[in-house]
Amino acid sequence: MKRRQLILSPLAAAVALPSTGAFAQARPIRLVVPYAAGGPIDVTARLLAERVKDTLGTVIIDNRPGGGGNIGADVVAKAAPDGLTIGISAVATHAINPWLFSKMPYDASKDFAAITQMVRVPNVLVMNADTAARLKIDSLRDLIAYAKANPGKLNYGSGGNGSAGHLAGEMFKREAGLFIVHIPFNGGNPAQLALLSGQVDFNIDNLATAAPNIRSGKLKALAVTTLTRSANLPDAPPIADTLKGFSIDTWWGLVGPAGMPREIVQRYNQAFVTALQSPEAKMRFAALMAEPVTNTPEAFAAFMRAEMAKYEKVVKASGAKVD
Repeated sequence: MKRRQLILSPLAAAVALPSTGAFAQARPIRLVVPYAAGGPIDVTARLLAERVKDTLGTVIIDNRPGGGGNIGADVVAKAAPDGLTIGISAVATHAINPWLFSKMPYDASKDFAAITQMVRVPNVLVMNADTAARLKIDSLRDLIAYAKANPGKLNYGSGGNGSAGHLAGEMFKREAGLFIVHIPFNGGNPAQLALLSGQVDFNIDNLATAAPNIRSGKLKALAVTTLTRSANLPDAPPIADTLKGFSIDTWWGLVGPAGMPREIVQRYNQAFVTALQSPEAKMRFAALMAEPVTNTPEAFAAFMRAEMAKYEKVVKASGAKVD
């Protein structure tokens, strides 16, 4: 029996250890972030890595940016399902890119084991404040009424074709029955600068990015894209108050490669959910205008499937494609 225990495969050992706690002190866990260091996703991943070290052991952040997030996600998809590699899944990598890219290196619906959602960040429809005042637009209903009365006269900017801002804008146009011109820019920062200078009339932007200019009065927030009001911007009503069921926001969570043993998934879920619910995490996330979201692996898997189905329609309607 002793000889047999000594020759256990690394995979079998990794599966066996999580229930004993020895796994937490053995080999470090690699958490793949499919975006560059310093951004909101990277910051939240590092915060959680620090919070779970007492229960899971050392978690090393491995930034693998590129390909719209596809490079890092593919690293996770092709990793051994032993619990030593997990990663971030995001609205881009697991809902938008499967429909946007003509060729994908992984199957978002089959190659991952869901652990838990981490974060939701509302998007916000913002107008250049001077433009809003000139056109006498004080609410989302005013914007829709003006656009219907003046088809093609309004435009909106985004960080590029197929970006979250572009798809949110197309979804808004479609559901409101509007003809508004889309102007793509090479990234979110140029799109925001164009809005601030009055080159475009409105954007649908990440709340964390837009908030400083909303506070300064340079941008006017007309609505958030979540189903309910955001605690970080309580005066802005949801678009859903005007367009029933409208919901589109930025989210990310934790996944492992498909086939990861259930006991490891459950152990990681428990550790990360506890970390996400800590007062420190909530305070740090609030500074990023992010709302911690926790759920079971099954609920997160169902959520990602629903998001994929939603964005299939949005991406196809937009005509955006990356070859």
